[in-house]
Order: sequence, then structure tokens, then C-alpha cells
Amino acid sequence: MSDVAIGSQPWYRSLNRSQWNTLIASNLGWLFDGYETYALIISVGVALRQLLDPSQYPQIPFYAGTVIAITLLGWAVGGLIGGVIADYLGRKRTMLLAILAYSLMTGLSAFAWDWWSFMILRFLVGVAIGSEWVTGTSIVAELWPDKNRGKGVGLMQTGFGMGFFLASVAWYFIFPVGPDAWRVMFLLGVVPALLTLWIRRSIPESERWERVNDQRNVATERERSGAALTAQEKSLARFTVADLFAEPTIRRRVTLGFLMSLATTFAFWGISAWLPPYVAALAAKSNLSPQLYASYAAMANNGGAIFGYAAFGFFADAYGRKPVTIAYVVLAFLSVPLVFLWTHDLTFVLIAAAFSGAFVSGQYTWMACWLPELFPTRVRATATAFVFNTPRLIAWTGPLISGWLIANFGGFSTAAVAIACVYILSIAAAPFLPETKGKPLPE
Repeated sequence: MSDVAIGSQPWYRSLNRSQWNTLIASNLGWLFDGYETYALIISVGVALRQLLDPSQYPQIPFYAGTVIAITLLGWAVGGLIGGVIADYLGRKRTMLLAILAYSLMTGLSAFAWDWWSFMILRFLVGVAIGSEWVTGTSIVAELWPDKNRGKGVGLMQTGFGMGFFLASVAWYFIFPVGPDAWRVMFLLGVVPALLTLWIRRSIPESERWERVNDQRNVATERERSGAALTAQEKSLARFTVADLFAEPTIRRRVTLGFLMSLATTFAFWGISAWLPPYVAALAAKSNLSPQLYASYAAMANNGGAIFGYAAFGFFADAYGRKPVTIAYVVLAFLSVPLVFLWTHDLTFVLIAAAFSGAFVSGQYTWMACWLPELFPTRVRATATAFVFNTPRLIAWTGPLISGWLIANFGGFSTAAVAIACVYILSIAAAPFLPETKGKPLPE
């Protein structure tokens, strides 16, 4: 087929079956991560009422924030480990291991018998799911064509929002089960294990990774033999985490990406986790069902997030990674007072919740879209995982801080607006990263 004919095709017709299968597998893996994560957010209150002594009920916001925070801490640990494994073991194999691990851990968390066992199991769930995102992001970025890479990772990122939405709908039907409804939600988290059977036979390993892995093996053998290594061979033989800080360009990009990722992650977990209970409180004041309106808010917020995730990729391919990222962050910042301060009518709050989801959650696509294009193949998964996950070592305190603000300084509105100020970090750092729209991935 001529280049003219290829250029005149719709973008989606230029992709082969392997590229589509890779997107589907990555999207589904991230979807089940999203389901499991949001299942915790919306059911943790019910779980704690069963796992805590009644005398501790007034402190449920604190305990809920702690459980969510511990899960985030597990994400950070597991994500860092997973990124390194993906650079050494391969994208596909690491994805299979990650899905199997978080399926097992999620199912086990349904059998928690007290507060401590629940918290420990949640940490292990976080460790298990932490590496799935980076493997999916890396393999989609490496298999999809340069001009459509943003669309691919944007569509992959919608899986998280779909998982959130699926958990919202599931909770709507499971909640009437009673005190054990939260256990049912987590038992359903075992289902993703079945996905690995399809992944094994339907998606290829990244050829870019295989080529670089062969070069790494050669460089490592030469190093062991005492041979003099070229600069490139030294980079390949170096441990990937150390390699992130050995070269000035990579080190600078990691630092800037970390600041932006910290803003995105800290704000998300300090704001979105409290949106359903905020709407529930408004509904209770109007003598309406708090649980029902919490579900409505979650569905609106996550419906907006799905749109925001996908739209980011299309906008980024059209206008560039940098301007679209900055626009999303600014709109996310504005959406917080819109939800928590300027709107009190329940109908408008739900509309505002959808708008917030599109940008507070949707901005996560910048990491899937931009980060893989900033780093060479030898450290792509490690660097992307480092930037995506290390902020959780700080951001895991977001739910704790917002829970403390809610309890002591004027409720949800004050806490959300205070947490949103962290977006200033992202707006300040983004201009210093290079634009990568349509460019080949660094080798």
C-alpha cells in the first residue's frame, strides 16, 4: 500500500491486530485495578463498621484515610519494583505476574477479620497492583505508531475510569447485601486472573525491549569478562534505578516528572476520595438517601474521568503533550471550588463532579502519554514507574491530611481547596520538559 493511501486512512485502520490486542489487554488490566481501588474507596466505611469497635466509629474518617493511604504506600513500593522487573524480565511477563498477584491479594482482603488484618492485606494489594500500569503503558507506547501513541495510551488509561465506574455500579447493587457487602466487592476482584489466559496467547512481547535486552546481556557479559566498555555499554550494564541519576538529561526529566506526578497524585487522592461522602452529606441535609447520592456522584465523577482520559490522548496527538497537560491541570484546579464551594444544588453538584473527574482524574493520561517518550528503552519502565509511583511515598499522606482537615477545619470544602493548591507544582514544572508529539521513542 502506498504512503498516500496509508496517510488517507482513518487512524484506527492503520493499526494491526497485535497493536489492538495489546491495547485491550492493557486497558482491561488497568480497568480491574480501577475497580479494585474504587471498591475500597466506596466500601471502606461499611468495612470499618464491621471491623472496628463501636466506640471507634466517630474516628472512621481517620481510619478510612489510613487504609487508603496504606494502599497508596503499597502502590509506591510495588510500582517501583514492577518497573525494574519490566525492564529486566519483559513487559508482557511482568503484566501477567502483576494481574495474577493483585487478583489473589484482592480476594484475600475479603477475609480480613479485624482492622489490622485489613490494613496489612490492603498494603499487599497495593504492592501487587502497583506494577500493572507501568507495564501496560510501556508496551502500548512501544508497539503503537508515533503519530497515534497518545491515542493509544489515552484509550488504555480509560480502563481505570471504567473500573471506577464499574465499582460504582456494582456497589449500587451489592450494598443492599448488608454488612458483608464489602467482602463481596473484593471477592469479585479475583476475576481478572482469568485475563492472563488470554494475554499469554494474544499479545506479543515488545520488540524494542527484546532488542535492548539482548544488548544489555552482551554488555553485562563484557563487563564480567573485564573488557573495556563503551559509554552506551556502561549505561546498559548499569542497574536501571542507578541509571536514572547517572546522566544529567535523564536525571532532570525524572525530577521534573516527579514534581508533576506528585501534584497529580496528591491532589487526586486528597480530593476524589472525599467527593462521594461530601455529596452524601449534602443529600442527608436535604433528607435524601446519602448512599444513593454517593453512588450518583461516583458514577458522574468517573464517567467524566473516562472522557477525560481518552480526550487527553487525542488532544495531545493534535496539539502537543505540554500545552494539553498544562490546560488539564488548570481546569482541574478550577474544578475543585466549583464542586466544593460554588455549587450546593445536588443536580449541579453532580454535573460539577463529572467536570472534575474529566480533569482531576483525566490528567493522569499525561504520565502514560508523555513519560515513555522522555526516556530510552533500557530504563523506560523503571523511569516511568519511578515518576508515577515515588510520589505515592508522599501522596499517601493526602487522604490522611484531608481527613484531618475535614475533622478539624471546616469540613470537606476547606480540605479540598487546600489540597488543590499542590497543582502549582505541576504548572511550574511542565514548561521545562521537552515537547515529544509525533517523535520516535528514544532508543
